[in-house]
Amino acid sequence: MLIVIAFISLGPILWVLVGSFKTRSEIYSSAFSLPRSFGFANYTEAFRLVPIGKYFMNSLIVCTANTLLNILVVAAFSYILARFDFRMKNLLVAAIASVMLLPSQSLAVPIFTLLRSFHLLDTKTGLILIYAAFGIPVSFFILRSYYLSIPRSLEEAASIDGAGFLTTFLKIIVPLSLPGLVTAAILQFLSTWNEFFFALVLTSGDQARTVPIALSYYLGTFSNNYPALFAAVVLTILPPIAIFVFSQEKVVESLTAGAVKG
Repeated sequence: MLIVIAFISLGPILWVLVGSFKTRSEIYSSAFSLPRSFGFANYTEAFRLVPIGKYFMNSLIVCTANTLLNILVVAAFSYILARFDFRMKNLLVAAIASVMLLPSQSLAVPIFTLLRSFHLLDTKTGLILIYAAFGIPVSFFILRSYYLSIPRSLEEAASIDGAGFLTTFLKIIVPLSLPGLVTAAILQFLSTWNEFFFALVLTSGDQARTVPIALSYYLGTFSNNYPALFAAVVLTILPPIAIFVFSQEKVVESLTAGAVKG
């Protein structure tokens, strides 16, 4: 069963990768055959016809910045909600959860109006703020669950040794919760890397538009040039795959945190 699932998952990726090295005639003659020779002419063509390099850098800047902002903010207040009891705590957690039930597209008009009033339309800063805000609920529940799995005795021991709240959080809690932080960061990065709707609505030029918008251009520009289209797809999916491959151990560790007690 796992082999079948792996084949279904990897098959399309490998097909696109192989197709990116073919010529048009090879694609049309046999879609599933290997290319006669491996070259990078299709990748050169992809960079030449559409400014994918510019869009690629925009995506890296926007995704990295909003991920860092999201994690820095959520790491702090999710720890407060996981460890301390105060009035309206449960209501606040319920409010954060309710945001996940609201389709983000339904907020397009007020978000567009808000960014226009602050002169942030068609800017990377506007996208960074919006993406970081929309990623708060998912990051919050991942980190809150991980914090709850950390024994309170560690914080009590630190308090006895004279460590204050900030010292305990930065030197004990943050290092211990690194797998949770990495998982939340990866999910936030991947979700914003693939986001299309707000990248299209909130931008209008090449200065801030991201990779998903570039792919929509390719569908029109390369309507008959499938090898160049496949090359563009490979360029856009490589960073998320590489990030997950190199950090999968942290992700698995975070997802299994708290599964065994005692």
